[in-house]
Amino acid sequence: MKFGKSVCIINVGGTKYAFPKDVIKDFPLRRVSRLHSCASEREVLEVCDDYDRERNEFFFDRHSEAFGFIMLYVKYGKLRFVPHMCELSFYNEMIYWGLESSHLEFCCQRRLDDRMSDTYTHFTEEHHETDDEFRTDASSNGKRDSKWLERMRRTFEEPTSSLAAQILASVSVIFVIVSMVMLCASTLPDWKTAESNIVEEHRIIEAVCIGWFTAECIVRFIVSRDKCEFVRRPLNIIDLLAITPYYISVTMTVLTGENSQLQRAGVTLRVLRMMRIFWVIKLARHFLGLQTLGLTLKRCYREMVMLLVFICVAMAIFGALAQLLEHGLDLESGNEEYASIPAACWWVIISMTTVGYGDMYPITVPGRVLGGLCVVSGIVLLALPITFIYHSFVQCYHELKFRSARCTRSLSAEFLN
Repeated sequence: MKFGKSVCIINVGGTKYAFPKDVIKDFPLRRVSRLHSCASEREVLEVCDDYDRERNEFFFDRHSEAFGFIMLYVKYGKLRFVPHMCELSFYNEMIYWGLESSHLEFCCQRRLDDRMSDTYTHFTEEHHETDDEFRTDASSNGKRDSKWLERMRRTFEEPTSSLAAQILASVSVIFVIVSMVMLCASTLPDWKTAESNIVEEHRIIEAVCIGWFTAECIVRFIVSRDKCEFVRRPLNIIDLLAITPYYISVTMTVLTGENSQLQRAGVTLRVLRMMRIFWVIKLARHFLGLQTLGLTLKRCYREMVMLLVFICVAMAIFGALAQLLEHGLDLESGNEEYASIPAACWWVIISMTTVGYGDMYPITVPGRVLGGLCVVSGIVLLALPITFIYHSFVQCYHELKFRSARCTRSLSAEFLN
């Protein structure tokens, strides 16, 4: 578009900037430079909010202070956030004018990444909840029982959603604790000697616990929206692994006619029986700390992989050097505990983690120097990814705490009503 005047006026939120029309063509802000290529007033209005032909003034209904900081970037080449302005709001202004997050200074990039990560998580959860409520309301118009199914689903899946859900969760926790106590007590020597007198009571308690967990799992499966998604969830898989061994044991007893003493002598049945320890993970449904741990591990899997890579590389290097210094240089009188690299790798891992069982240790001077380097290297290598994992843990904790507080407020309102 051919401008009638040699000077173009950019009006952003009431603040005016005057530029020669030649500067507009190569202006660093993409939206401003697009004005030069507009062939008609209609195309101009697609770029800006209004246009005054007589004064050759382009109006932009945007944040004037944010644009002032963006103009400082055009002048000096450094872009920082506006003080006391939301990072996401300023980022929206950047996108509008044609800038990206890479144009920000490094410190501001980190602030933006942290804010976007927090907001994305909360928005995703609230968005899903809104969609779920919308689908529930839509289905309730067609079927009267859909609202009842939704309430049942929230009662079994969300322990803080209602008073009934909290009572149900408390009962489930009690059954988990009783089952774990019975499992641990059954391995005591005194329990085994007295088992002939209390075997029936033990069987009854075990059957009641299994019956509760089975009924709970079946009801949650029936009221779930997506049956395939329900089966793929990790906690549901753990529930299945914890329940199945009991029924396998009962089935084998019925088919083979073996008594309980002969069954427990079998390695396979003992392993299956010990799989009930997975019931402890069921507590993650009811405790914020375990949920925080699981969410942190899920989000920090890259850092965890990086930590394992660090350890494996160090094990390979220090293990080979330790085997060489302690055994390889003197085959006759060398330290037999370092006869192979895999054996030396065991020493490396307990040294890097500063555990130091004392079952094997270097006896030569070069080996001890290498051991000191191994310990120091282990402290440094383990500390590097821990910082990222710690910050992610704090973020996940505050996120889940915020979500739990919101559910608690809704529960209080329901109780008062």
